[in-house]
Amino acid sequence: MQETFWKVGDLADRTGVSIRSLHYYDEIGLLEPSHRTGSGHRLYGADDVVRLQQIKSLRQLGFSLEEVRKVLARPEYAPIDVIQMHIGRLGERIDVQQKLRTRLTAIHDRLASKDRVSVEEFMETIKEIGRIEQLEKYYTPEQTAYLTERRQTLGDDAVRQGEADWKTLIAEVKIEMNRGTDPTSGTVKELAKRWQALIQAFSGGDMGIEKSVARVWKHEPELRTQTGIDSDMFGFIGKALTALKVDE
Repeated sequence: MQETFWKVGDLADRTGVSIRSLHYYDEIGLLEPSHRTGSGHRLYGADDVVRLQQIKSLRQLGFSLEEVRKVLARPEYAPIDVIQMHIGRLGERIDVQQKLRTRLTAIHDRLASKDRVSVEEFMETIKEIGRIEQLEKYYTPEQTAYLTERRQTLGDDAVRQGEADWKTLIAEVKIEMNRGTDPTSGTVKELAKRWQALIQAFSGGDMGIEKSVARVWKHEPELRTQTGIDSDMFGFIGKALTALKVDE
């Protein structure tokens, strides 16, 4: 059977990927057309179309072009792996968004029937929207999948307890800061141990996730304001954490 080839313009029309993007993928060696005409025009075959789909899936999953290149260059790489990853990620998004949709629908129906909706319900809805935004903005697809699974495994009660533990700890750290307590003192180092334990409880000990958490705190001033954690507290607890490492 004769293989079918597509010129760059035809492939762009059929897939919705711009000619400019296809040219760029070729330039950086991410998607080089299998053939060229005698005059040098690009011709893409079936294998090229499969690779393009893989690129688009990985890009939608949040991978940078360099990360896409590394995934596709792995010796154990297989197209089905990317498809499976994409399906899983979409499923997680659907689950999270379905929960938000259910919450919003309930509020809508109650408002439509003139029933009262508590401020707490609106606050929980706002928190859920923010959680989705943060997951998609600051965490890699793998981290998002892990955190979603971990939240489900822990359960709502454990998550709420963790949030309460954070509020208590932040308040205690603030008291020691106001007292002028030395951050390398035994009192503050004990607080630092609890700080460290709460971060590890959230991340499961994954250093990549802990770095992503740090980015969230760094780039979301509104979140810092809500929790009461500011740059001074970061510096204060950071000195205590450093002192803990020295003790080890």
